[in-house]
Amino acid sequence: MIPQPKVEEIINASRIEEVVGDYVNLKKRGANLLGLCPFHNEKTPSFTVSPAKGIYKCFGCGKAGDSVRFIMEHDSLSYPDALKYLANKYNIEVEEIKLTDEALQSQNERESVLIALKFASDYFTQQLWEDEEGQTIGLSYFEERGFRHEIIRKFGLGYSKEGWNHFYDHAIASGYKEEFLKRAGLITVTEQGKIFDLFRGRVMFPVHDLSGRVVAFGGRIMKKDPKAPKYVNSPETEVYHKSDILYGYYFAKQEIRKHDRCYLVEGYTDVITLHQGGIENVVASSGTSLTEGQIKLIKRFTENVTILYDGDQAGLKASLRGVDMILEQGLNVKVVTFPEGEDPDSYCKSQGGEAFAKYIRTNEKDFIIFKSNLLLAEAANDPVKRAEVIRNIVESISKIPDSIKRSVFVKECSKLLDISEQVLINELNKIFRNRKKEDKELIKPTHEESLNYEELLEQNKVEFADENINQEANVIEVLIKFGNVRIEEKTLAEIIISAILDDQINFRNPVYNKVFVEFCHLIDNTPSEKWTEHFINYKDENIAQKMTAFLIDDDKYLLTKRYSQAESRIHISEMLLQRNMKEHVEAIIFHFKRKRIDELLTEFKNEVKNAYEKGEDYTALMPTGKYLLDLRKEIFGDRGTVIVK
Repeated sequence: MIPQPKVEEIINASRIEEVVGDYVNLKKRGANLLGLCPFHNEKTPSFTVSPAKGIYKCFGCGKAGDSVRFIMEHDSLSYPDALKYLANKYNIEVEEIKLTDEALQSQNERESVLIALKFASDYFTQQLWEDEEGQTIGLSYFEERGFRHEIIRKFGLGYSKEGWNHFYDHAIASGYKEEFLKRAGLITVTEQGKIFDLFRGRVMFPVHDLSGRVVAFGGRIMKKDPKAPKYVNSPETEVYHKSDILYGYYFAKQEIRKHDRCYLVEGYTDVITLHQGGIENVVASSGTSLTEGQIKLIKRFTENVTILYDGDQAGLKASLRGVDMILEQGLNVKVVTFPEGEDPDSYCKSQGGEAFAKYIRTNEKDFIIFKSNLLLAEAANDPVKRAEVIRNIVESISKIPDSIKRSVFVKECSKLLDISEQVLINELNKIFRNRKKEDKELIKPTHEESLNYEELLEQNKVEFADENINQEANVIEVLIKFGNVRIEEKTLAEIIISAILDDQINFRNPVYNKVFVEFCHLIDNTPSEKWTEHFINYKDENIAQKMTAFLIDDDKYLLTKRYSQAESRIHISEMLLQRNMKEHVEAIIFHFKRKRIDELLTEFKNEVKNAYEKGEDYTALMPTGKYLLDLRKEIFGDRGTVIVK
């Protein structure tokens, strides 16, 4: 157990923007920072970090807390282990208690698997540096590849000895259980009950998760054996899902954010060589096809990806198919190829890091243009193949979610493909129409689903009548009707959003919460005169109807900018309009916060009570309660209790 003074020292040292910033690309928004939530899939940032208050809040999924809570949630750690992680990050010494057999058994299963993997990583490293076989075969191999000792240590490279069960015997003798060695993917058990090490006679590349913990391994064979695979990789386990991991990401994430660009390569050695050459914003897909989960990892820190291909044309064509997924996620993709017979590893070694970086800058091309040139060269003068190339290129352009970028590429490809823009636009529209038709067929509800949807609507009707939902409705109604009204050089939308984001309060009603998140995006990306139109024509019919109803019901507020077809705005003093509107909005925000904070405090008390009754540790909940109480005191001051009818 960590002493309380040490706990306080760790919490006080942990800067929320730095802790979250290791996982999320944060951008300044007033007094706060904004980014894409790491806890759920979203395209519009709704994850807010308040450095002043030391907390985070997602307005999309509702996750919230301090630095310790973030690490617990994100890395699935216990409260003590999250504290130890932060202590390590901020170089705070914490007394480590050696795990006894009983303590090891008491660890949850996931943590036991991670402990086994860490033990294996240390063992393979020790074999590389201290064992004669490891030095002669493993260390010599890395040195021949040109890896300096410091880079070998940085990536935790190791060696697994020849023989069926060197590692297994050592692990069992050290007190590790066979069950967790198997679940960690370190050993293989045959149907006859024989046990073998998964990695034998191989140099080892540990794979780290976002927190730097070893979750898997890749092992390269050292002897010539045509029957044995060149690489053996860890199987999928409860801590390792290869579709959500990029090799080198832990070492690259800060440099990716710093340079606002990610270099994507294929293998382990490509990553290590580029790091040694001073190019550290690089990750590898480790020979697998790029997945949606891996793309989202990259998008946390940048929207700019440069793919570094080797000179192999067959492999290049196969890789092109996966890039459409990157485009679909809204990332900007560039491509660099190397001279025939070269790959990023060999070319960086031969040219040096500085010349390599210059080569990338000089030779990178937009993916769509690169793909067009590549496929056109293959089609030559064959009209049938040329038509297929055009359809292929248009399909890739259609994946780009940004309409302006699509238009730019249509114009560029029109010149490159020697075909009119209108033909390309017609083909694009055809693709979009077909997709829309497919979507309708896919989401057509069953009779049972229709009933559930009606029930959901009925529940929403009840929520709309609730007093707290009425307070939420007031905020949204003002945003919809008067969000673009300017007061003291700011729009009302900016004033309201800033006031709510600063205190990390979300909306209970999902419809209102979604509208609020949309507004957060609109104020940065859409002219204010378009905001109302955006919601009237909103894709979600339920939201569009509700927001339109707000606009129609215009009698609630008398001091507003009104227009009619025949007459100009009603003559009301602009000063009077702004003064009354500002006071009105302040009152609406106050009542909204009052109701929501009291409700959150009630939920907090119930959580603590439930944890206490179940005999569970509720220590990690206390910062949330303290924050809510402090916030209530800060907002209400000496205003006392207000009765709202």
